Amino acid sequence: MPELPEVETTRRGVAARVVGRRIVDLQVYDSRLRWPVPIDLKDRLKGYIVDALERRSKYLLFSIGTGALLVHLGMTGSLRVYTQPPPRVRHDHVDVVFDDDAVLRYHDPRRFGAMLWAPFPATAHPLLQSLGPEPFDPVFDGDYLWRSTRARTAAIKLALMDSRLVVGVGNIYANEALFRAAIRPATPAWRVSRSRLSRLVAEVRAVLTEAIAKGGSTLRDYVDAGGEPGYFQLNYYVYARTGEPCRICGSVIRHMRLGARSSFYCPNCQRP
Repeated sequence: MPELPEVETTRRGVAARVVGRRIVDLQVYDSRLRWPVPIDLKDRLKGYIVDALERRSKYLLFSIGTGALLVHLGMTGSLRVYTQPPPRVRHDHVDVVFDDDAVLRYHDPRRFGAMLWAPFPATAHPLLQSLGPEPFDPVFDGDYLWRSTRARTAAIKLALMDSRLVVGVGNIYANEALFRAAIRPATPAWRVSRSRLSRLVAEVRAVLTEAIAKGGSTLRDYVDAGGEPGYFQLNYYVYARTGEPCRICGSVIRHMRLGARSSFYCPNCQRP
């Protein structure tokens, strides 16, 4: 699933090509996404200029007219910008056509993504209104995380992945940030001290910043707006490295399941 670095990389690539351009057509080839593409979406978009493209959590918000086109990439979605679009292939579901003949194409094999309309203010949309702060927001600091986890008996990794607590920290980057912060993923959130949580916040930001700089992670389907894969997976310390030696101490990386998600850790570098 595209996580925050992949969505942010996509945002930057798409914004450079479409912000300030006018939409002249919308072609929906298959509306059966996670939620159906609204039947009036073309009427809401055609003739309007894209004023801005922002990201909230893993959602992309195209500011257009009196609202925003809200896009989520789901498990396998991607957005590509074409100057000369190739013939459609299977799983190409939506084309947004611009006044310079560029085409923004939404591709999604599993169709778990979404293209919806959100009237302003878009952040009041039901999918967005209950989200926690962004990981780069100053509000998200060690004190905030400490206060928010005192009554949480769930594992710290599950707390970190709770979008009501903080958005955008998906499975890959939660594993990597916890390794760098030397915290074992299964540690109950309430047991983690304020100082260790402050370090965790710093490592979350560091991991996400590095991942964005490397274009995110490509494990299966993800490519950016220009069709290029990400490279952060070459820098993983623990994720998907079960049985391999820790890059720091040489201990064998272990695997466990937390909340039905795979978790990876070094038993020596990460303590409860």
